[in-house]
Amino acid sequence: MISTVKKIIFSMALVLFMGSVAIAADSIVIKGSTTVLPIAQTALETYTKANKGVQISLSGGGSGEGIKALLDKSTDIANSSREIKKEEIALAESKGIKPMAHVVAYDALIPVVHPKNNVKGLSTDQLSQIYQGKITNWKEVGGDDLKIIVISRDSSSGTFESWDHFVMKKNKVSPKAQMLASSGAIYTAVSKNKYAIGYLGMGYVKKGVKALAVDGIVASPETALSKQYPYSRELYMYTNGEPTGETAKFIAFLKGAEGQKIVAKEGFVPISAPAKAKSGKK
Repeated sequence: MISTVKKIIFSMALVLFMGSVAIAADSIVIKGSTTVLPIAQTALETYTKANKGVQISLSGGGSGEGIKALLDKSTDIANSSREIKKEEIALAESKGIKPMAHVVAYDALIPVVHPKNNVKGLSTDQLSQIYQGKITNWKEVGGDDLKIIVISRDSSSGTFESWDHFVMKKNKVSPKAQMLASSGAIYTAVSKNKYAIGYLGMGYVKKGVKALAVDGIVASPETALSKQYPYSRELYMYTNGEPTGETAKFIAFLKGAEGQKIVAKEGFVPISAPAKAKSGKK
C-alpha cells in the first residue's frame, strides 16, 4: 500500500514537473523600450489569441533596462529604440551571450509642444540650446513671451540616447529639465502644459500634442524611411543569438504581414513599406 501511494505521489509530481516545463517552453518574457511597448502589447494580444496556451510577459522600463535584462538572462526579448552599445556587446560576450538585432519597425523622433504653442518648427541648434538651458523663452524662437519648460526622457531610455545622438551631441541636458520615465508620461506632461517641449516616437504623437518640423522637414513615414527627416531611427528586438521556439515564432509574426499591420496601426513605420515611401517621394 505504501509503495502504491509513493508511486502515485511520484507520478503526480512528474506530471506537475512536465506541466511546468511545457508552460516554460510556451512562455516569452519581453522587457525594455517604452517606445516599442505599444507595438509589442498589441502584437502579444493578437498572437496569444491565435496561439492558445502561449504566455507572454511584457514590461517597459527603457531600452537600457531591456538590454540589461538580456545580459542577465532574465528576458527572452529586449525591446530597444537604439542600437546596442559596444560596451554592452563586450559585456554580453564576457557572459557568453550573443545579442542579435531584429528590426521590427522604423520611427522618427519628434519634438512636440502643446497645441496652443504657435511655433511650427525648430532647427537642431535651437533644440540643443533649449535642452541645454541656453534658450529659455519661446519668444527667442519666434513664439510667445512664455518660459520654456523642458521635458526629457530619463537616461536609461533609448529615446534619450537617440536624442543625445541627434540633438545634444554629448552636451548636457539642463538640470532644470524634467526627466520622465516613459514616453506616455512625456505625452501627458506636454499635453497639459502650454509652456512645455518634449520629444516622442511617432506612435505617441497624437491629438493632445503638436509635432514640430526639424530643420524645415516634417516627420512622416516617407521622410522617416528615406532618412530625409534628420531624426529617423530603427526600432529593435534583441535576442540571445538566433531565437528558437515561441520566441522565434513571435518575432516572425511581428515581422510578417499581420505584425507589420500592427506596426502601422500603432503609428510607426512598417519595415515592408511601399517603394515610393523608400524613395522619400510623397
